[in-house]
Amino acid sequence: MEDATRLHPEADPPREAMLRKIVHVDMDAFYASVEQRDDPTLRGKPVVVAWRGNRSVVCAASYEARRFGVRSAMPAITAERLCPEAIFLPPDFTRYKAVSRAVREIFQRHTDLIEPLSLDEAYLDVTENKTDLPTATKVAKTIRGQIREELFLTASAGVAPNKFLAKIASDWRKPDGLFVIQPGDLDTFLPPLPVGRIPGVGKVTETRLKQIGIQTVGDLRAFDLKALEAQFGRYGLRLYELARGIDHSRVIPDRPTKSISAEDTFQRDIPLSETEELIRHLAEKVWSASRKESRMARTVILKLKTSEFNILTRSYTPVVPPVSCEELTMIALSLRERIDLGPAQRFRLVGVGLSNFREAKDSPSPLFEESILGVA
Repeated sequence: MEDATRLHPEADPPREAMLRKIVHVDMDAFYASVEQRDDPTLRGKPVVVAWRGNRSVVCAASYEARRFGVRSAMPAITAERLCPEAIFLPPDFTRYKAVSRAVREIFQRHTDLIEPLSLDEAYLDVTENKTDLPTATKVAKTIRGQIREELFLTASAGVAPNKFLAKIASDWRKPDGLFVIQPGDLDTFLPPLPVGRIPGVGKVTETRLKQIGIQTVGDLRAFDLKALEAQFGRYGLRLYELARGIDHSRVIPDRPTKSISAEDTFQRDIPLSETEELIRHLAEKVWSASRKESRMARTVILKLKTSEFNILTRSYTPVVPPVSCEELTMIALSLRERIDLGPAQRFRLVGVGLSNFREAKDSPSPLFEESILGVA
């Protein structure tokens, strides 16, 4: 088997990785919970954080709304149909970021090794903690208690020997739960899990796995490394390791976001003129995801894949970054006009992205870029 440390440059040697104590903290229904905290009349009611409208998507849903099937990234119009009594609130990201900073300050009392994933979740390496608490479980309990007592919010936490397992654990007893996975639990805990519970296994990969008879993590363990690499290339090694609870990646403080994107493949190849609706939908998803970032994205990217599997990208960096979903959408649609392959050309995929994240004080010059990449 290839050396996992070489394949994953952010990994530590296996022995060091085995000694880690990792906590994954995930705020419960964060945006909606902040709204319910700050307005007592909303408590116990189905709250959906989203702009109303046919083109809007849900940023967050309270657990009362989730009982009706409402989920993040769902079209707002679908959420309204599922839960007619829902209270829709426009997102207030300035307030959410302030609360996120307060949560981060609590984390920093215990460790400096904090890797935020978004405004509402982070990995913490508490192998050595500042408060001399004897176990990672006690650290997690203390953090959850401080968040409850000081911020009047709840958080779920997972404790495990690595990031992969800690993330699974934090979701195990949501909301307001704590779950611990010990190294000795791996052979009983992992095999029964649906393969879709592995972080990073999306719908497409899950479908491919099921097509070759892999429904559970136990099924995945039954495949040897060469068979998985034949099916999934380099990602096959990652699947092989995760099925065995192996994850050598370190907690990296303040990992900067390089880009955020969303893409979708059409059920049939279509002309460029028919891509507008999906571009608008993808722009909504990307904009919603970008609101979790403290920095601003400067560059808008449009990606298209032709029926011949050629990938085309267009990007634009305005002087002032997009300040609304509508502006992002308009830029993405304008980039579509820079594709000129004739009316007969058909496309199988479209994607929208944001990149070039900077602090708000930075102000780059306008920049147009065009490229036609090789066959995918």
